[in-house]
Order: sequence, then C-alpha cells, then structure tokens
Amino acid sequence: MPLHYVAWQNTMALHEIDFPEDRFYLMAGMPTDRIVGILSVEQGIHVDVQTAASQKERAFHKLISSLKPIQKTVDIVNSLIGTGKKIAVASGGTRESVDLQLRAIGLADVFSIRVCAEDTKRHKPDPDVFLRAAELMGVEPAECVVYEDADLGIEAAKAAGMGFVDIRDFHTPARVSK
Repeated sequence: MPLHYVAWQNTMALHEIDFPEDRFYLMAGMPTDRIVGILSVEQGIHVDVQTAASQKERAFHKLISSLKPIQKTVDIVNSLIGTGKKIAVASGGTRESVDLQLRAIGLADVFSIRVCAEDTKRHKPDPDVFLRAAELMGVEPAECVVYEDADLGIEAAKAAGMGFVDIRDFHTPARVSK
C-alpha cells in the first residue's frame, strides 16, 4: 500500500489534486479510474480520468521492484499449496499490476485464478470480484475466506457471504506521511 500511495501522490501532484493518505486508505480496493474520477469531481478539477489513471499505474509499476511481501500472508499462501484447497487472487487492481506484484513477491505461478478490475463491472465494496473468484474456483461463497487489507474489501467479503481475515490485525502498512 505505501508504494501505491507514493505513486498516487506523484501522479495527483501533476494534476493539482489533493489526496491525503488517510483518504487513500479509505478508498483502498477501488479501481484507479474510479478514484481519479471521484477526487477530480470533488475538487472541481477537470482531468482526463483515463490518462491520469494510466499515469498512476505506470508510476506504481516503476516502484514495484522495491515491493516487500507481507511474509505472514506469503507463508499462509505457501501453506495452502498442495493441500487441494483452491486459492485465487481477487483484486481491485488491474491485471497488469496484480501480475507484476505477484512476480515481484515470487508468487506469480501460484494463482491460476486472478480476478481483477477489468473482470467485473462493479467494484469493492460490491462483492462481484469475490463472487467471480468463487465461481471460477467452483466453490460456494460461504466456503471462501478472504484475506483483506482494506475496509472496502472487508465490506465486499461480507456482502459476498464470505469469511474474512483482516490482515491489518497482523500487518500494519507503513505510512508515507507522518
């Protein structure tokens, strides 16, 4: 999350859009273009949403090489490999960003099912991304447990009828601004 915020700060500064870190964390899980649209309308600043969203994604991709995995989450994923339990990634991020992040933390070959922002019309807090992942895995939503790092994702998991683990209970994201 801190790398995303740095990318957001750098990109929004180009457009003179203010995006405080606390607000960033409240909007975590929303697709980039939706966040740009909301912020620009709220602040009365005309911006080409798709251009700004692309700029933010490119800025984030440049930072991915310094991405640090959340070791406990990686350990959980690794403990599921070979158990027969189905696992998927369900993210508000773009497929390109998700793939780059999984590669950076050494999990690119683990998740054959990846549901990303492009795969659903509605996004967190709507449950669509999680419901689609369950459908692709061939399991009932009630059988799923979502590992989530944002309030909107937890709302989406609840709306999907899934259990959830708030990883912020064991991992506090570093803050960029103090």
